[in-house]
Amino acid sequence: MTKEYILITGVAGLLGSRMADWIIENKSDQFTVVGIDNLFGGYIENVHPDVIFYREELATANLKQIFDKYNFKYVFHFAAYAAEGLSPFMRKFNYSNNILSTVNIVNECIMHDVKRFVYTSSMGVYGHPVNNNRFDEKDECHPIDPYGVSKYACEMDIQIAGEQHGLDWCIIRPHNVYGVKQNIWDKYRNVLGIWMVNILKNEPMSIYGDGEQQRAFTEMSDILVPLWNAATFPSASKQIINLGGINAYTINETARTLCNITGYDNIEYKEPRHEVKLAIPTYQKSIDILGFEHKTNLKEGLKNMWEWAKKQPKRPQYKWDNYEITKNIYSYWK
Repeated sequence: MTKEYILITGVAGLLGSRMADWIIENKSDQFTVVGIDNLFGGYIENVHPDVIFYREELATANLKQIFDKYNFKYVFHFAAYAAEGLSPFMRKFNYSNNILSTVNIVNECIMHDVKRFVYTSSMGVYGHPVNNNRFDEKDECHPIDPYGVSKYACEMDIQIAGEQHGLDWCIIRPHNVYGVKQNIWDKYRNVLGIWMVNILKNEPMSIYGDGEQQRAFTEMSDILVPLWNAATFPSASKQIINLGGINAYTINETARTLCNITGYDNIEYKEPRHEVKLAIPTYQKSIDILGFEHKTNLKEGLKNMWEWAKKQPKRPQYKWDNYEITKNIYSYWK
């Protein structure tokens, strides 16, 4: 039996590496995984040895050669730099990294008749919730930062590609995904990972503002099968679907949960950021279409991730030396 090929962008990051692992463990008799990553926010150690790996900058790469060689059936586009709070101060980087990279991939998917293109967008596209309700896929989107704008622009471009060129797609809006293989060494994103590094370095856990922001966290293991279904289920064709985030937690509650797990209790409150106060999604559509099941509660997920984090090498925390905009930048990033 001749195997078909799947492309995963961002294959060295959390979503990409874990999705590659799942496909290789469960579908290796049918598919071979090809992965692309620039290794800016991910690590080569995360990439399964059976992945055919390309180190490329998606925004400028000559992807035609790769698409010509493998004739991909499905494409999972996970690559992004998801530092939402940083994006107002790194606008050119944000738009190049997210929009131009996506356009480059979409062009090749159109030209090579990919069966389905799965794109992970963001809850950041919604902006502030309507009447403090949960984010619903039917809501109008009004993103409040450049990261959300870039993700929403990609969503619209993908839908146009579907209407004009027949590209089949599924847009996933995941929420606060965490777990084993996450980049915990980036101080600008992934709050749970940032806290774990704070604890390992015996530094205060930082909370911005009063900590009463509400978020819904999603353990990576719970969304692997739904992501596969987003590519393969006929019912997922040309659907926009929230994925994850059934239970709401304040940042304070989340920090206390991690403190209880680790035995650490050193929290420092810092100046608030420009961000949405309530960011909780609806989830019924993910159940109905993708078969999503919320299996891992926050305490269990954090405990598993913490046990993994303690075994990781002491990597340096990435720090931007030059911001595009320094006006109104937060004191803790100066």
